[in-house]
Amino acid sequence: MPSTEELLNGIIKGDASALGRAITLIESHRKDHLVKANAIVQQCLSQKRDAIRIGITGVPGVGKSTFIETLGAQLITDGNRVAVLAVDPTSTQSKGSILGDKTRMEELVKNPHAFIRPSPSGETLGGVARKTRETIILCEAAGYNIVLIETVGVGQSETAVHGMVDFFLLLKLSGAGDELQGIKRGIVEMADALVVNKADGDNTKQAEAAAREFRRALHLYPPKENGWIPKVLTCSATENTGIDAIWDLILDYIEKNKISSDFLEKRKRQNKNWLYESIEQGLKSDFFQDDRMIPEIEKFAEKVMADTISPFHAAEQLIGMFKNKS
Repeated sequence: MPSTEELLNGIIKGDASALGRAITLIESHRKDHLVKANAIVQQCLSQKRDAIRIGITGVPGVGKSTFIETLGAQLITDGNRVAVLAVDPTSTQSKGSILGDKTRMEELVKNPHAFIRPSPSGETLGGVARKTRETIILCEAAGYNIVLIETVGVGQSETAVHGMVDFFLLLKLSGAGDELQGIKRGIVEMADALVVNKADGDNTKQAEAAAREFRRALHLYPPKENGWIPKVLTCSATENTGIDAIWDLILDYIEKNKISSDFLEKRKRQNKNWLYESIEQGLKSDFFQDDRMIPEIEKFAEKVMADTISPFHAAEQLIGMFKNKS
């Protein structure tokens, strides 16, 4: 592994290999790697260029990878450098991930102005890889001015990605029945735009009909704090239709929010939440990796499984012991 200085210099020069190695350090659980990663992130904070951060989610099969490849290729044609952080689901049984996003984005991965990083979601609820925020900073320092974050799309806790992007895009399919279910209230409330994908061939009319239903359903939702009313569009990622309109919408949203200062305020709130989450993760990591606590945790776990103590009482005692040991 190169030194911290070598990795940092490589990142600033836009070296994809150095960027990839630095991200590997960030995702590592080793304490020596954590020290090195923190030093790189801190240095990159002063070098980063503010990129447009876009979260893209949707159920499996909606066409997220194809959509990202089509959008990314168009953005690069327009003179941008695009980083794609694609999160693959981790098996709860084997703890493994396929990490096949580079295979699904065959053309984009060959483009020298694109950087694609598939990462395992790990145990993070909602499918956002651990340390994604730090990875964004590194990508920005490497000169990528647009960062696309693809989530697993499990629909349980996409608030994680929503809390680190400027624009949150929800991809939908026609005929999925969501129109009649209030279109999954929680995730739609976070979306800045809904896009019905695969609006091509015989499915074009169905996609347009679904878009109309979504528009009607959105009227039932309260307005966003910044006054933005989520838009509903259709596209075909495979035929590259409707992509221009989606990007124009994103730029319009960013411009309006920068004028009203909502953009900067949102970034500030995200950084504050990042601090709180980092504290929580750090305390959790210290608790479970403390050699003095490991046998105590196992002892209380046995008592909980034997129903001789409640989980709440056990946790209270363990936390008290941890505080005293600290």
